[in-house]
Amino acid sequence: MRGVGPSTAEAGDLRLLAPAVVAWAFAAATLGCGWGTRVLVTVAAALLTLAVGLAARSGMRSGRRGARWLPALRGPMALCVVLLALLEVAAVAHGMVRERGGVRELADGRAVVVAEVVLTGDPIAVASRDGDPRVLRTGTVHALTGRGRTRAASAPVLLTGGPDLAGPSWRSTVVVRGRLGPLEAADDRVATLAVTGPVRVLAPPGVVARGAERLRAGLRAAVDHAPADARGLLPGFVIGDTSRTPPDLTEAMLATGMTHLTAVSGSNVAVVVGMVLGLCAVLGVPRRARPWLAGLALAGFVVLARPEPSVVRAAAMGAIGLLGLSRSRRSAGLPVLGGAVVLVLVLDPWLARSYGFALSTLATLGLLLFTRPWGEAVGARLPPRLAPLGPALAVPVAAQAMTAPVVVLLQGSVSVVGVLANLLAAPLVPVATVAGVSAALVSPVWARGAELVAWVGVVPTTVIARVARVFAEVPGGTLPWPDGPPGALLLAGLVVAVLLTGRALVAGVGRHPVVAFGVVALVGALLLPTRVLTWPPDGWRVVVCDVGQGDAVVVRSGPGHAVLVDTGPDPPLVDGCLDRLGVEVLDAVVLTHFHADHVDGLAGAFPGREVRQVLVCPVREPEVAAAAVDRLARAHGVPVAALHAGDRLTVGELDAVVWSPWRRIGEGSVPNNASVVLAVRTGDVDALLLGDVEREAAHDLLLRIRRDPGLSAAARGFELVKTPHHGSANLDEGLMAAVRAPVGVVSVGRDNDYGHPTPKHLALLRGLGYAVYRTDQRGDVALVEHEGAVRVVTTR
Repeated sequence: MRGVGPSTAEAGDLRLLAPAVVAWAFAAATLGCGWGTRVLVTVAAALLTLAVGLAARSGMRSGRRGARWLPALRGPMALCVVLLALLEVAAVAHGMVRERGGVRELADGRAVVVAEVVLTGDPIAVASRDGDPRVLRTGTVHALTGRGRTRAASAPVLLTGGPDLAGPSWRSTVVVRGRLGPLEAADDRVATLAVTGPVRVLAPPGVVARGAERLRAGLRAAVDHAPADARGLLPGFVIGDTSRTPPDLTEAMLATGMTHLTAVSGSNVAVVVGMVLGLCAVLGVPRRARPWLAGLALAGFVVLARPEPSVVRAAAMGAIGLLGLSRSRRSAGLPVLGGAVVLVLVLDPWLARSYGFALSTLATLGLLLFTRPWGEAVGARLPPRLAPLGPALAVPVAAQAMTAPVVVLLQGSVSVVGVLANLLAAPLVPVATVAGVSAALVSPVWARGAELVAWVGVVPTTVIARVARVFAEVPGGTLPWPDGPPGALLLAGLVVAVLLTGRALVAGVGRHPVVAFGVVALVGALLLPTRVLTWPPDGWRVVVCDVGQGDAVVVRSGPGHAVLVDTGPDPPLVDGCLDRLGVEVLDAVVLTHFHADHVDGLAGAFPGREVRQVLVCPVREPEVAAAAVDRLARAHGVPVAALHAGDRLTVGELDAVVWSPWRRIGEGSVPNNASVVLAVRTGDVDALLLGDVEREAAHDLLLRIRRDPGLSAAARGFELVKTPHHGSANLDEGLMAAVRAPVGVVSVGRDNDYGHPTPKHLALLRGLGYAVYRTDQRGDVALVEHEGAVRVVTTR
């Protein structure tokens, strides 16, 4: 064993992969552009290649030393041009097929159409502004009638509609009526289709689709009686179905970098195909037959997980990843990976900007380059009986190292404990995956047997969930990191530096272990956020809790006492925030309005503490949510009362005045504009909590501030403003200027579907002089009063 890096042969094979990556980058940059731009880019690349070729020939004739490296570039650059032209032609061809029938023109004109659609995705329920349930679903339009014409089409669309849209099965053909809407040219769907009226099923799914659905339903049924964590995670490992995963577990897996486990990825494919090859070896199947059986198993797994773009991508990358574990075909891995990248992009050009595709490719590259050398290096340092575990331990480390720069773009932070958490989970994932696949296969013929088989996977799945929860709570386990491309480039540079100097660092640690331990201890002491260990900070007055995409603000009213303003969407999250602050008595719970992201966590306010009253918005919309709040309060014997502008709440150290609503506003979102706006004073700290007010209510409040000298004076004295509607762009700039404060807090969930906080919202706050804190990046945000000064302390 010479080292822990890729072999020389493999490094040379990177010359074959590099042109594919360069062509991929150009394809991503030109995605959504017209054919003219694509031709221009391709011609420019060809001219540059020709110039290099001519310069190389001239340099060789003249014998100039500076030109000796040019001939080596001619081949890769020529291949880049060929691949780039191939990808651009494929993208143009796909675009012509997708837009045939004039779908994009109809979408630009927001035409009302009757469409025949094949449903290609599962329904996703989302909360709408008016509180009514809405369903999102992907589909492909094959025929539509609009503006007096019936035309054939092949356009992927995003359907939005009511609960009826959730009824038909995957791959059903339905007829719907609705209004088309435009999407960006680079989007992987051509248009949106807002469905109105009934959804009529024209044809059921085909035999293969029905069989796959039966297996998937069988797996879900097999874990129905399992603990909640396993009930949600096991289908995720096998078929990518995370619909039943508890929200707090999802957050924990995100914080520890383990979310890739619940997406159908190359690792899932490698486990299934590896299981088949292992069984073939045990049963003595001839070597010539093994690839065919593995291919058959791969095709079956794709059908089970559904042949969607992400699954096909995972199948391709997983199959290539197996080459990295094969001694005989290891050298073929990198060229095949380059070919697979091009092939996948030819089949689906819109994956060029897919984070999932980038993660799969990078993880596969890490598997090919580092799994075997790192595995051998680790195995050499283990007891002989445990040496075969070396590659298994190297897989998650290689994948984490290669994908880290892309992951930081998705979550804006770096998980310090992610590698260890994934190492602990790695040996358990294959067991759970194999058990889940087996349970799905058994379920059509023996439901009880499927439950028994599934329980083999429930145990490791429960352990994985426990690992995620424990490591998510490790102080300093997640470090803030610069957001966007600069942060990704910085982390990529750090990873490359570690890979290049890793052997020297390991050797140095071996020679000077005491010095190395001292350096690690010093760096740890500098980086560890001691405030996490000493939370809550002494003198806290207002804490904006990190409860995901929602609001929950705790205002101190005395030792062990507080007023809670909103409860977020998830009871455990608000309960945890109150527990961390040591709140034993809630003098009041104020619900600014009845949307789910403000009231669904109410049940978490009651366990282990006394709640004395619930104060609510006077506009009871949506009515279903308002009635649920009444029932829950009544069940705990807590009175409920409505708040109006001018009402005052004084308890202990807290004094709060209701600034809004003073009338019902019919424009915009009625519930949002009816939000209770509270000006609170606790100790010597003043804060303004703006709920979810939108532009109409915000401007109405601004006019009242201008008319009322008392409100005008109070507006200039806030230390903190909880900004409206989680960072929405629908806000009144005049109000934010009138109530400007040193600190603005955006209560927002990580990776939310609304695009919050919007660039406009953040730019406005910064332009007005607010220091902006986001709960998705900083965790709980506390305003602390200490010796006459006010400062901000966060958990991250």
